[in-house]
Amino acid sequence: MQIVNQTLESFKIEYPLEQIAPLEKILFVDIETTGFTAKSSSLYLIGTGFYAKGSWRIRQWFCENPTEEASLLDAFFSFAASYTHLIHFNGNNFDLPYLLQKCEQHGLAHNFDRFAGIDLYKRVSPYKAFLHVPNCKQKSLENLLGIHRADRFSGGDLIEVYCHYVKSPSKDALSLLLLHNSDDMKGMMQILPLLAFYDLFNGDIRAKKVQANSYVDYNGQDRKELLIKLLLPTALPIPLANLANGCYFSAEKKEAILKAPLYEEEMKYFYSNYKDYYYLPVEDTALHKSVSAFVDKPQRVQATAATCYTRKYGLFLPQWDIFVEPFFKRDYKSKEYFFELTDERKTDRELFSRYAQYLLGKMAKTY
Repeated sequence: MQIVNQTLESFKIEYPLEQIAPLEKILFVDIETTGFTAKSSSLYLIGTGFYAKGSWRIRQWFCENPTEEASLLDAFFSFAASYTHLIHFNGNNFDLPYLLQKCEQHGLAHNFDRFAGIDLYKRVSPYKAFLHVPNCKQKSLENLLGIHRADRFSGGDLIEVYCHYVKSPSKDALSLLLLHNSDDMKGMMQILPLLAFYDLFNGDIRAKKVQANSYVDYNGQDRKELLIKLLLPTALPIPLANLANGCYFSAEKKEAILKAPLYEEEMKYFYSNYKDYYYLPVEDTALHKSVSAFVDKPQRVQATAATCYTRKYGLFLPQWDIFVEPFFKRDYKSKEYFFELTDERKTDRELFSRYAQYLLGKMAKTY
């Protein structure tokens, strides 16, 4: 078994990892195998990235042949014992289960129970469409951030290289195998800033300024919109703009603008207990039976679910489920929901922070 160490001079990770754990307690992990199933393939390389003595470093354990698997596993788990957090890319689905299956094969009692974990793939992939990437493979995310690697092979390409190396070791083959894993490790560290998008949808964003704007649309119609200027929890690595559900989002670094349509019109509030109401056709409104005794019988009828409403003219914002109550609709069968932008709500900065988070979540699911 070979152990290869590399110091990444002047290498910086552009993400505040310290908010997750002390840098000295974080370990990046990536493995190389000759297949997807532990029982029918070999584990030949484990790569790790870690911070020590003021620099990021890479350590790789390489099997000269499959008989060294147990020694490889012991060496890795012994080294990992001083860390508390593992970061990997799709490791929950492949790397970690594979390593545990190999430990079981060799009768080793190692496990990952004591570690907290961050799977970069799992955290970023829900926002694939929002990021405008064709897929969430690591190399696709590297391309998104303009990261270039020296390695030109895939893990599948190198299976044959390793099998040939076992039979006839060569420095060239070894270099290719180590380089691929090393670039995977460095790439993993370099795409960490994409966690800012996870933070965007799951952290606390803050509304700095809220204002209503008027404009004329493409059809010459007067429109209104609510503009929310936001402070994001983590700086985004790339500028981003998206349009969905009639809302517009634009962000760069830690600042963003979110626009939502603002409707000035008459809406209806529907009462749920319509059996307790009369509908007054002339007034086009519903009135509770306890206060409608004075209304002449010819002027009232039993309310139905569709006619049990009161009308309200005002400013309204969209919501796609019940985010704020009371909620309003244009008519009974409408699937669009709204809430009124009252004078009290206009000064509620906390409400707009939550509303912005709500809108972003709906926009992400639309793609």
